[in-house]
This record gives sequence, C-alpha cells and structure tokens, in this order.
Amino acid sequence: MTNIKPILKEFPSEFTTDRLLIRLPLPGDGPAVHDAIMHSLPELKPWMIFAQHDQTVEDVEANIRESHAEFLQRKDLRLLVFLKDTGEFVASSGLHRIDWAIPKFEIGYWIDSRFSGKGYITEAVEGITQFAFEQLGANRVEIRCDSMNVKSRAVAERAGYELEGILKKSERDVAGELRDTCVFAKVPL
Repeated sequence: MTNIKPILKEFPSEFTTDRLLIRLPLPGDGPAVHDAIMHSLPELKPWMIFAQHDQTVEDVEANIRESHAEFLQRKDLRLLVFLKDTGEFVASSGLHRIDWAIPKFEIGYWIDSRFSGKGYITEAVEGITQFAFEQLGANRVEIRCDSMNVKSRAVAERAGYELEGILKKSERDVAGELRDTCVFAKVPL
C-alpha cells in the first residue's frame, strides 16, 4: 500500500445514485442550505449542535466555503445531496472523522424536513458508503448517533449497517446532558 499524503489523493468530487446528485459543497450553496436549516429547525434542534444557534445566510455560506476548503485538503469530506431531476437541495451528509491510515470514515447526515420520508437519506447513505469503499478504499465506515434518535438509527439499519455496540454516557447532547451513542459499522466483504 502506498503511503500517499491525503491532500494528494485523487477521487471524484461528485457522483450520482438513482435519484440523487451528491457532491462537494461549492461557494454559493449557502442560501439553499440555510433555507433547508430554517425549514427543518424543529427536527434538527433535538440532535444537532449547529441548530442551537441563530445563523444568517452569510454564516452558512462561510461554513460552506470552509467545508469546500476542507474537502480539497482531504481533512473532512462534507457532501451535499440534490435531487438529480430538479437540482433541489435535499440534505447535508459527508464522510467525517477521517483516519486515512486505515482508511475509515464516519457518515453524518441531516435532511431538509420537506424531503423526509421519501428514502432520500437512506439512498444517500448507501451511495456515500459505496463511494467510500470503491473510490476511497475504506476498510470501515461508521454511523454514530444518539441512542434516542430513532430516525437516524433506522437509516443506519435500512442501509445495512450493523449495530456493533452502544457507548454508555459517551457524549453530551445539545442540552449538555450525557447520552449514549450507538455505533453502527460496515466493512467490505
């Protein structure tokens, strides 16, 4: 195995699934992502730290640009999810907590609540998992979520991830309370 510097790793910055276009964040994506956050706050607030604070379009755009730079540097691979047919923004996902030495990744995700219940996030997770194995040579992909987050757990299960364990009192939730974390994983066959 070659020991190439992560910043020099070449792989596609976008790919598709049956219904979705999944790509790196680009400057100018902020308004669509901000709109999705605003429409989804009731669903995001119980689980996502970023949803606890008021954000302007400019704040989200700045975050998008930081994510774009981190993607290019191979530090974090945030991915935005769009409907292939219409170009509408559907979800934010990506491959995080990267360890290139293994390589292993953790998939995170949230969906614009106007698009939930249609299987988009499960399709995105399946596509991102395939991308991690086929394009990035992943030996392990994880999904970690609050044990109380039933919807996130269901996505991991539908995408064929195995629950390896529950880490007791391993993280703090959005209110600062200790919580249990489910660790789901997939490894190549």
